[in-house]
Amino acid sequence: MALPFTGAGGEAMGAGLPLALADLVALPALGSMAFGVWWTLMGLFVGSFLNVCIHRLPLEGASVWRPLRSHCPKCNRQLTWSENVPVLSWALQRGRCRGCGTTIQWRYPLDELLGAGACWVAWALLPPGGSFAILAVHTVVLSGLIVATFVDFDRWEIPDEVSIGGMWAALIVSALLPELHAAGPIARRFTDGAQIDWIASLMECGAGMALWAGILYSAYRTDAMGFGDVKLMAAGGGFIGSGGIAAALLIAVVAGSIVGVLNILRFYCVVRRRQRTRPQHGRGVRDAIRTARVCGRYLPFGPYLALGIGIVLLDWKDVMTLQHIGG
Repeated sequence: MALPFTGAGGEAMGAGLPLALADLVALPALGSMAFGVWWTLMGLFVGSFLNVCIHRLPLEGASVWRPLRSHCPKCNRQLTWSENVPVLSWALQRGRCRGCGTTIQWRYPLDELLGAGACWVAWALLPPGGSFAILAVHTVVLSGLIVATFVDFDRWEIPDEVSIGGMWAALIVSALLPELHAAGPIARRFTDGAQIDWIASLMECGAGMALWAGILYSAYRTDAMGFGDVKLMAAGGGFIGSGGIAAALLIAVVAGSIVGVLNILRFYCVVRRRQRTRPQHGRGVRDAIRTARVCGRYLPFGPYLALGIGIVLLDWKDVMTLQHIGG
C-alpha cells in the first residue's frame, strides 16, 4: 500500500505538507523493496537522458536541451514517444531506426541499464537512516560519473559541465545538506563530535576538493594525466570529503593498472597474430612486446577515477575498514 513519502526510519516525509501535495508524493517507504524497484525503473529514464548528455556535451555548439526531442543522427527524423521507451524500444526495433534502418548502437540501451543500475545501487547502499535527499544526491553524482566515463572513453576529455559543474554542485549541496559529510574527519573535528552544521560541511567539502586537486595537479604537471582528470577529482572530493581521498585514488590506480596490463596483452596478441600472417614484416616476440607497451599503456584515467569516487561515495565506511585491514 502506498504511504506518505517516508524516510528510512519510517517517518512521514509528506508530513506537514498540504493534503493534495502529500497525495502527489505518496510513495512506498524509502527502505522498502517496492521503493527500490520504483527508483530503479526511474533510473531507466535517467539513463536515457544520460545518452543525450554523452552524445551532445562534447559537440561544439550543441545543447542538451536543444533540440528538445530526440532524433536519428543519420536521417535526422524526430523520434516518437514509442521510440523513446528505454531499452524496450531498442529491443522491439531490433536495434534499428524505423525511418532509415540505421543500426542503433548497443551503447544506448547499455547506458539506460547503467542508469537503472546506478539508481538501484544508490538505493541499496543508502546508509541506515539515510534520507531521500542523500539518495537523490548519490544518484545524481553517479549519473555524472557515468557521463564522464563514456565521454572520456570516446573523446579523451571530460566535459566541464560534469567537472566544474560538479564542483559548484558539491559546494551548494554541502551547504544545504550537511549530513552528506556527517562522517568527514574535518567536519567532525570542527564540531567536536556534535551534529554537523553547514559550516563544517562546507569545510569538509572544500578540504576534499583542495586535497584531491592538489594531489592530481602534481601528476598533471608531469603529464601523467590530463587537466580534466584534475577537475573531476576536485568535484569528486567535494562530495566524498577529505576522508576518502586515499581509498578512491587507490581504487582508481589499481583498476587502471589492471586494465592497462590487459590492454598491453591485447595489443601483444594482435601484433603477434599479424606477424604470423605476414612473417616478412615480423621481427619476433621482442618487437611485439615493445609495440604492445607503447600502444597499450595509453588509457583515459577518468573512468577509473569515476569508479573510485563512486565506490567511496556509496560505501565509505566499508572501504575504510578494508583499507585499515589491508594496512
